[in-house]
Amino acid sequence: MKIELSQGKPWKKWMGGGLLALATLYAAYAVTSNPTMTIASSEVTFETVSSGPLDLYSNVHGEFMSARERLLTAPALGKVAEIFVRPGTIVGAETIILTLYNPKLVQEVGQAKGQLAQLEAQRKAFSYEQQNERLSYRGRIADIEAEIEKAQLELSVNQELSVLGVVSKIELQRASLAVKQQTRRLAFEQEKYQQFTEMQGYQLTQRDITVAEQASQLALLVEQLENMQVKAGINGSLQNLEVELGQSVQLGESLAKVGSNEELIVRLRLPQNQADQIDINAAVVVDTQKGTITAHITRIESVVTKGVVLAEAVLDGPLTANARPSLAITAQVFIRHKTDAIFVRQIAGMRPATRQSVFVRTGDDLLVQRDVTLGDLSQQLLVVAAGLSVGDVIVSSDTSQYSQYAQVSMTD
Repeated sequence: MKIELSQGKPWKKWMGGGLLALATLYAAYAVTSNPTMTIASSEVTFETVSSGPLDLYSNVHGEFMSARERLLTAPALGKVAEIFVRPGTIVGAETIILTLYNPKLVQEVGQAKGQLAQLEAQRKAFSYEQQNERLSYRGRIADIEAEIEKAQLELSVNQELSVLGVVSKIELQRASLAVKQQTRRLAFEQEKYQQFTEMQGYQLTQRDITVAEQASQLALLVEQLENMQVKAGINGSLQNLEVELGQSVQLGESLAKVGSNEELIVRLRLPQNQADQIDINAAVVVDTQKGTITAHITRIESVVTKGVVLAEAVLDGPLTANARPSLAITAQVFIRHKTDAIFVRQIAGMRPATRQSVFVRTGDDLLVQRDVTLGDLSQQLLVVAAGLSVGDVIVSSDTSQYSQYAQVSMTD
């Protein structure tokens, strides 16, 4: 039996392929053609592109920090005996933060006091000894003066008798010689007495130096002992406490840190791409959520950490009620002044330094989607780099429902 297979008709295959291609082309056209949508004009709001002078500011974050900080360290070896204040507490300069105890230091203070008292007593006794020696010297001088008076008396008598011819010439000369000898002796003794008193002054000065050294050593030990009651030293608040009750500490070991509450500065984190555009003394507006404070940049670090450059600003205006160390703030830092900028008020979805699409009103009833390039954001104003001109009106309301359309018509 002979079986014949029928041949398929080729025109049907060509027709199927053509229909499939037409369907694909139609789908592509439907996706890319962006047909026009109609909305009510009451559903949209607008912003107008403006131009003029504009101060560019950078929006940054930061926090307050104390302008004055005091690190409290251990004045001597000791153990933490008492803790009176915990971090966050408001303190005054005389507020005792904690107490350290060192029995050896107490003993050293007592010994130093005893040594000082002993040296002072020795110095006083030495002073009396010197006074007695001076009195002895003055007694010898007085004896010589008496001998001179006696010799002068004998000389005077001999001179009178010599006139009468009763005394020989040699006796008169002997009396005159005795006066001269005693006078020289008095001069020598007076000179020796002067040198002796000067020597005693130096000796007493040495004793005074020894006493002063001991007094200074005692004062140092007493100061160390008094400083074992660790005080804040400045008005402010206790920022941290680094020791625990019963802990032993070494000389100079860090105990706590106190920072001022009324003398504050601002630490700012500047974006790396804007830090090199900000100058020292640049104006800063600090926002504390309870008001704003004017300030100016005083220091900019050169080190970049995770895309951020740290800077400090000194406050020029009065503090707000909530200002305190570590309070998080936002700030606007002046970058530069543009004499003729094109800008528009920032609306939802418009981000600085991006390329985006916005709807521009080209007629009373028509909105056309247009690509624009945006620049810096400064005080809620966006700089327009390209795509918009002065006087253009853009949609400021939500356009997400018709963003897929190239243009939108409006009806009343």
